[in-house]
Amino acid sequence: MATRDVGNGPVLGTPADFPDRPERGGRLVVHIVIGVLVAIVAGGWGYVMWSMTGTATGAKAQVVSFRIDDAARAEVTFTVHKPDDSSAVCRIRATDVNHGEVGSKEVRIPAGEGSKPRKESLDTSAQATSVHVQYCNLV
Repeated sequence: MATRDVGNGPVLGTPADFPDRPERGGRLVVHIVIGVLVAIVAGGWGYVMWSMTGTATGAKAQVVSFRIDDAARAEVTFTVHKPDDSSAVCRIRATDVNHGEVGSKEVRIPAGEGSKPRKESLDTSAQATSVHVQYCNLV
């Protein structure tokens, strides 16, 4: 190409000077594999989120109210919805203004006590701004 006279044509040549591209196959397989991987990841993430709601454990807690009287104590009223023939363990957690944990307590709810409000208090290491039930699991 370097010896050719380029006075009348393009320096790099014309499309007719180059061979055709070879056919590329297999793109469908790549797209199917990517789709399957995305579905697996999305399904796994969905399962993790579903299992964290408490419905998978059979016990679900709902905070009715909480009260913080001073920097060393917090009180929470909550209801646990569970089967009457099962007992449950719930973890109560108090947090400060920066969402750091300042106190926690595990509460055992015996069998036979279904969906009735419970009042619990917990000691805190600093001023709490929120109290919630972190989880409830059947035992």
